[in-house]
Amino acid sequence: MIVSFDIGGSAIKGGIARSMSDILPLARRPTPKHDFAEFVAALRDVITEAGEKPDCLSFSIAGVVDPDTQALTCANIPCIHGRRLADDLEAELGYPVLVANDADCFAMAEAMSGAGRGHRIVFGAILGTGVGGGLVADGRLVNAAGGFAGEWGHGPIIASFAGDPPAAIPAYPCGCGQKGCVDTVGGARGIERLHKTLHGVELSSEEIIDRWLKDDTQAQRTIDVMIDLVASPLALTVNITGATIVPVGGGLSNVEPLLARLDEAVRARILRKFGRPLVVPSQCRLEPGLIGAALLGLRYAGEHHAA
Repeated sequence: MIVSFDIGGSAIKGGIARSMSDILPLARRPTPKHDFAEFVAALRDVITEAGEKPDCLSFSIAGVVDPDTQALTCANIPCIHGRRLADDLEAELGYPVLVANDADCFAMAEAMSGAGRGHRIVFGAILGTGVGGGLVADGRLVNAAGGFAGEWGHGPIIASFAGDPPAAIPAYPCGCGQKGCVDTVGGARGIERLHKTLHGVELSSEEIIDRWLKDDTQAQRTIDVMIDLVASPLALTVNITGATIVPVGGGLSNVEPLLARLDEAVRARILRKFGRPLVVPSQCRLEPGLIGAALLGLRYAGEHHAA
């Protein structure tokens, strides 16, 4: 039995997993952001609720782990930022601990239980507040240590001009410290940033998308530019990885006409031609991070029992 966790900035979601088809969510708890002792206590409460001793604990966290130092980068939960979290939690809780990036857990969930079933190579893309991703090959995370593989949202790659006719696009500063990342133009905040650049008007992403769906001229221009900027890096990612399906999660994945436009643009730019949708909505709509963490934990426990 595995206890899995999806750790977000506002809530800790826990679950009990006995198999891929037997994952039971537990009650949510607020995330203690600033006190590590309180954070550990919240985890103990979840384990107690599970009612029996788990074989291991597996975590989905919005952050990355340095493969060399094992230090976690997790800016939205200061009490665990910079810690060797797996080691610290094993010492506090007394169970083996796995820590994985939330986008990796999303990709794992989609590969094994969602839209990626039946595909050898699955690239899970996140289009939410920002842009993220994870890569799964033959049922295993690629570069599972750390959460860096699949991060197509970062790196100075966006085009200087986009749209038809071409509009000049600044190299926006990114939270990762670089400029011109896909993360700065591809998520909800990116749509808002582009709209202000193109039209000098500040609107929420929800307002922009609503106006786009109603054929507003300015919103159409913004979405056209956004699709142009995002489709090329995603197409390159597909070419490099050989992914045959790209499930998309995050808030923008709920806008099916937007995903259909992105799918059309990506398929027009890749080397292999598909006569079916490639960029598709995710299917694990209920806690994909929790599901992905559970799957990783179950595999870990199974391999160690076999050994």
